[in-house]
Amino acid sequence: MCASTTPRCPAAPSGSSSTAPAAAARWRRSWARPATAPSTPPTSPRSAPPASTPRAAAHCATTSSPSTRTARSPTSATPTSPTSGSTTSSVRATPPAPIPHPPTRQRSRSASRHTRGAWGCATPTAPGSRTAWEEHRAAAAVPELLDRAGFDVTTSYLGLDTAFHARFGSGPVRIALCAEYDALPGLGHACGHNLIAASSVGAALGLAAVADGIGLTVEVYGTPAEEGGGGKIEMLERGAFTGTDLAMMVHPAPVDVAEARPFAVSHSKISYTGKSAHAAAYPEAGVNAADAFTVAQVALGLLRQQLPSSARVHGIVTHAGDAPNAIPERSTGRWYVRAETLAELAELEPRVMRAFEAGALATGCELEVEPESKPYAEFRTDEQALAHYRANALALGRRFAPPGQAARMNRASTDMGNVSQVVPAIHPYIGIGSLPATNHQREFAAYCVGGTAERALLDGAVALAWTGVDRGQTEEVTA
Repeated sequence: MCASTTPRCPAAPSGSSSTAPAAAARWRRSWARPATAPSTPPTSPRSAPPASTPRAAAHCATTSSPSTRTARSPTSATPTSPTSGSTTSSVRATPPAPIPHPPTRQRSRSASRHTRGAWGCATPTAPGSRTAWEEHRAAAAVPELLDRAGFDVTTSYLGLDTAFHARFGSGPVRIALCAEYDALPGLGHACGHNLIAASSVGAALGLAAVADGIGLTVEVYGTPAEEGGGGKIEMLERGAFTGTDLAMMVHPAPVDVAEARPFAVSHSKISYTGKSAHAAAYPEAGVNAADAFTVAQVALGLLRQQLPSSARVHGIVTHAGDAPNAIPERSTGRWYVRAETLAELAELEPRVMRAFEAGALATGCELEVEPESKPYAEFRTDEQALAHYRANALALGRRFAPPGQAARMNRASTDMGNVSQVVPAIHPYIGIGSLPATNHQREFAAYCVGGTAERALLDGAVALAWTGVDRGQTEEVTA
C-alpha cells in the first residue's frame, strides 16, 4: 500500500539477525525467508480480574478508557494524540452510540463515556508528516496510553526507534494486535493507518479486561514503516511475534472485505549515472541519465503486454536533472513489482530489471538497483480466525461487499503478509463509507475522521476483541 520516500531502516542491534539493505546492492537478491530469532518477552506482566462473561466484558472494555480497569490509570481518559501537532481535523467529537452488550444502561453509559480513549490514537496528520521510520509522536503516545492501562511497555523495541511492544496478562494463548501509524508522503493518512492504530489499541483494552479469565496474553506491536519500509519484516527478523498464537489488525477501506489477498511486492530504488555537459555547446560530451529512464519506461510499457494479468509494475522518477541547459548526469526513481506470490515475483522481477538495463545500455549510463526493503509476501489467512471475525462483524451490523472494484483494496500489498507466513494471522478490511474516494487519494484521508470513521474504529476494535476471545476459548476447549 505504499508510495513513500522511505528513510533507511535503523540498523539492527549487535547480535541481531537483520542488517540494513546494502547501499549499492544489485537487483539480484535472495528470496529465502530468514529464520526468526527467539525473543525474550517482558517480565512481570500485569493482570486484570477475571470476567464472568468474556465477550461482554471485552466489548465494554474495548469501548472504555484505562481509568475503569486498573489502579494505575490516569485522571484523564483521553490521551495525547500520537499524531497531534499539525492536524487536518480532530476526532474528539461527540462519540457514536455504542452497542451495549449486555444491554444495561450503566454499561452503555460507560462505553459511550470512554470510547475517546481509543479515538485519541486516530487524529489524522497533515499531509507529508510522520512517514515511514519517522512516526516519533505516535510511537511515544500510543504506548503511553497502553502503559496507563496497565500494560508492560517496551519502546524503541528491538532497536527500532519508532517500534514498541506492550504486553498484558500471562495466559498461555498469545494474541497479538498490530498498530500501524505511518502516513503517506504528500497525502497524509490517505490509507487510514491512524485508524489501524486506534482499533488495535481498542481491541487490546477490551481483551485485557478478560485476559485472566480465558487464559490470554495480550500483546500490541507498534509496527512502523508499512508504507514501503517493511517494518514488520525487520521486527520479525529481530525476534518479534515469536510464540504468537494469532496476529490481527483491521485496515480501513471503502467497504468491508473479510479476507486479505495481497500481492507480493518488491520495492527498488533505481539510479542511473551519466555525464553532465553543456546542452547547447557540448551536447556530444554528455551521457544523459534522464534519457535512460525514458528508454526503460518505454520498454516496461511494451513488456506489460506479455505479463500475467495479475502482475503490476509501477513507479515514479524522483530526480532527473537540475538545469535545462545541462545534460542530466544523475537520475533516480522508485519502482514496485507485484505478483501473486513471492515465487512468481522471483520469476517476474528479472524481466522487469532487463527493461532498466536497456535504459543503461542505450544511453551508456551506469545502472544501480537498491532494494528499499525485503519483499512483502502474499497472505496466508487463518481460516478459523477469519470465520470468527466475519461472524463477529456481522453481529455488529457490518456488511461485507461482494467482489468488485470497490472491494479491491484487499489486493494491496502489506508486510503483514510476511507475519502471516510465520504465525496464524488475519487482516480484514473495514469500510469507512468513502466511495467514490478510495485509498491513497486525498479525499480518502478526509474520510478517515468523523462519524463513519469513528463507527468503523469502534466496530473494528470490538470485532477484533471478540475474535481474540473466540480464539482463547477455542484453544481452551482443544487443550
